[in-house]
Amino acid sequence: HNKPGWSTTHQAAWYGEDICLRGLLLAQRGMINKRSELGETPLLVAVSNKQLQCVQVLLESGADVNIQNYDKETPLFRACEVSSSVIVGTLLNHGALVNLSCTRQRCTALHEAACRDNVDICVLLLASGADLEFRDVSGITPLFNAAQSGQLAALHFLLAHGADINSRAADGATSLYEATKNGHGEIVELLLSQNADANVPGKTGLLPLHIAAQRGSDTLVSLLLPVTSRAAVRRSGISPLHLAAERNRDDVLEQLIMEGFDVNAQLSAERAALYEDRRRSVLYFAVANDNEHAARRLLGAGADPDRDVFRPLMVAARMGSVAMVELLVQHGADINAPVPTHPTTFPAVYMFSMKDLPMFKFLLDHGGHAHSCFSCVYGAGAHPPIRFKHSDRDLGYSYSVPQQTGGVQFCEMISAPSICRWAGPIIDVLLDYVGHVTLCSRLMEHLDSFSDWSGIKDKAAPPRPLLQLCRVQILQLVGRRRVKKLPLPGGLIRFLQHQERCGDHC
Repeated sequence: HNKPGWSTTHQAAWYGEDICLRGLLLAQRGMINKRSELGETPLLVAVSNKQLQCVQVLLESGADVNIQNYDKETPLFRACEVSSSVIVGTLLNHGALVNLSCTRQRCTALHEAACRDNVDICVLLLASGADLEFRDVSGITPLFNAAQSGQLAALHFLLAHGADINSRAADGATSLYEATKNGHGEIVELLLSQNADANVPGKTGLLPLHIAAQRGSDTLVSLLLPVTSRAAVRRSGISPLHLAAERNRDDVLEQLIMEGFDVNAQLSAERAALYEDRRRSVLYFAVANDNEHAARRLLGAGADPDRDVFRPLMVAARMGSVAMVELLVQHGADINAPVPTHPTTFPAVYMFSMKDLPMFKFLLDHGGHAHSCFSCVYGAGAHPPIRFKHSDRDLGYSYSVPQQTGGVQFCEMISAPSICRWAGPIIDVLLDYVGHVTLCSRLMEHLDSFSDWSGIKDKAAPPRPLLQLCRVQILQLVGRRRVKKLPLPGGLIRFLQHQERCGDHC
């Protein structure tokens, strides 16, 4: 074993050649504190390899016990690092400075002993005056070190000797917060048994309970729930439910719902601003993850599907998740809701469902407005040209929409390059849900663009079939939900529910 700049004295110290070392020191006294290219003295080298007899020879010969290497480690710190309590005691007896800050982090020997869970060394250090509350460059105390690294015995010892259980690191984290973050269940349990404060947030404003929910640890959540203030949770601007939903921690989500956490809790404005879509509800997170189980549980517990500006229903439609769309509609999601930031003259969810005709038809079957799709302010007249934003091509948004239109019109949206190829089938489906309507010149252009769509144009021409007009009128008078209760044949009921084409009910 040889390192840059090692002398024969270093070599003898490393290999435990105490007799040789003694002779070398007698011959060349000046080599006793000779430093290698890494700043290591023979004493530091002997400590590193646990060569007790060489350590004793060097100390008896007058070696400086506090010289640091270039990484700022002392022999005492290194002795803690290699967990040699005998060498620690020897160094302390020869004047090792117990509170000398070491390493780039400016830790002490007690920090190192705590994170190694060596109680015997902690006893020696404390007896020699080690400072329990010494903070390294990050504001971390030895107790924090023990909690952070999951060292139960050292934590017991430090607490028993009066270490501050609620001291905070420079970033605001407590030992409880850090133990939770690292998943140390026994440490969390011990800290709570000694009255650690569970309501102190970390630098991001999250409480230990938030972190446990984020980790998906139902054990840690169970420990923290009884000692976490709901007021502190509200002040944080985010519910642990949000974090459980965001990380798909279904068991923890269930646990928090059972404990009475509000399924309609909203992110604070500051928290929502961290997300480009300005999401606010717990349900949004579940839907965005396409987690049907979580969404079903939240909705079953009373989650409102219409709390967000950009509705979860639109998220589900954009993802093409038919099951999620159906689930949300079954629980009362407003199909006809607008998006205030991107106004349209038709239900905004249609922008995300046009390419999926079964989904589009499902939305129409369950109350989606169809007539607004044919209400064009330009009618048979010329339409202004549409210039699509690159980022909005799939949505159908235009660069500039005339103020009198009140937002993007259906004929503008259906003209988006990614949607216009389905224009005919889309218009065809819509015509089943309206009575007399007039196709504007732009819709006519679409139908004229493909010969197979000529029949759709004929279908829209007046007069509409009496059967279709009756269906529209009955649905307006009775309402879609009450159609099933009408005393009519099954085929006719299915026709009224748009489950069969006009002639198929007979």
